[in-house]
Amino acid sequence: MQTVGKPGGFRDPKRYLWALGLITPACTLLPSQLVYHTKAEVLWWIGPVIVLIAVPVVDWIVGEDGNNPRDEDYEALSADRYYRWCTYLFLPIQLAGLAVACFMWTSPELDLLDKLGLAATVGIIGGIGINAAHELGHRIESAEKLLSKIALAQSGYGHFFVEHNRGHHARVATPDDPASARLGESVWEFLPRSVIGGFLSALRLEHARLQRQGLGWWSVSNNILQAWSMTAVLFGSLTVAFGPGVLPWLVVQAVIGIALLEIVNYVEHYGLLRARKPNGRYERCSPRDSWNSDRLVTNIFMFHVQRHSDHHANPGRRYQTLRTSDEAPQLPAGYATMIVLAAFPPLWRAVMDPRVAAHYGGDLSLANVAPEKPRRLLARYRAAA
Repeated sequence: MQTVGKPGGFRDPKRYLWALGLITPACTLLPSQLVYHTKAEVLWWIGPVIVLIAVPVVDWIVGEDGNNPRDEDYEALSADRYYRWCTYLFLPIQLAGLAVACFMWTSPELDLLDKLGLAATVGIIGGIGINAAHELGHRIESAEKLLSKIALAQSGYGHFFVEHNRGHHARVATPDDPASARLGESVWEFLPRSVIGGFLSALRLEHARLQRQGLGWWSVSNNILQAWSMTAVLFGSLTVAFGPGVLPWLVVQAVIGIALLEIVNYVEHYGLLRARKPNGRYERCSPRDSWNSDRLVTNIFMFHVQRHSDHHANPGRRYQTLRTSDEAPQLPAGYATMIVLAAFPPLWRAVMDPRVAAHYGGDLSLANVAPEKPRRLLARYRAAA
C-alpha cells in the first residue's frame, strides 16, 4: 500500500474529495427541482438509483484507492478541523432535505408511487446519516457526541449510539454480537436478529451504566432517552409544521434507513470469528476480523467506513486517518455492490462463502457459523473443493 506525505508536512490526495460526501444528503433537495425541469418522475427515486446503480458502476470504473497516511502525519491529519466540518455539515443538509420531503409528501401533485420514491430517497440518506452519526459517536468531544444523537434522530435509531460503541465494538466477530452475521445466515435471517438483539443489548448496557452511577432509568443522563427524545421533537415538529399526513412517511423512511444500516452491518463481518486465547477469552479485535474494501468512490461518500478493519482494530481513529491493510480480508467490491448481492442470498453465498473458507484455510470451525448450518456448509464446501 502507498503512503502519502512529504517531508515536514502531509498531503492528503483525497482532501477535497471528502466535501463530495455532502452530495449525499443534498439528494433529498434535488428531486423536486429535477422532476420540475425534466418532467422525469423516476427522479423521485434518485436515492436508490445513485446508491444501488450509479455508485457500483462508478466504483468499478474508478477502482481502489490504496493510499495510506504516513504514521508521522497521523497527529496533524487527525487534528485538521476541515475533516470534522465535512461531517458536521452533513447534518443541516440532511435535516433541510427531510423538511423539504415533508412538504412534498403533503403535496396533492404527487401520486403514491412518487411519494414512495421520495421516501426511499430520504430513507437511504437517513441510513447514510447513521454512518455520519457513527463517525461522530466514536469521538470523545461532548459536542460531537451530541451531533451523533441528532444525526440518529431522523431514523429513530438512537439506541445505536449506545449499542455500537459499547456493545458491537466489544463483541464484534463473536457469536455474542447480534450485528456480526454468521456464515450461512441470509440477510433476511440476520435483519430481525440484529435489530432486536441490538435494541435489547443497548437497553441492558445503558441500564447497567446508570446503575453503576447510582442513577435510575429515567435520569436525564440516559443516552438512549436523550436520543429518542430528539426523534420525538423532530417528528413532532414536522407533524405540527406539515400535518399528521407526514407521520406514515416519516416511519417508512426511518425503516428504510435502519434496513440500510443493518445490511451494511451484515456485509462488514459476515462469517468472521475472532480467535480465542488459551483462557477461553477472545483475542483483541484485529484487521483480520472485519471485511475491508478500499473502493475509492464509496469510501468518499461514506467517510472511509469501508476501511472497516482498521476502524475496529483502532476505533479511536478519525475517518481521514484510517488505513487499508493487506492483513484484512477483502470484499470483491464496494459496499454499494455488496448490498445488492446481499439481497439475493444464493448469489451472496456463491460469492462470499468461498472467501470465508479461504480466509480460514478451509477450516470452517474457525469461522462464525450459524448454529443450525455447520454440517450443510461443510458438505457444500467439500463438494465444491
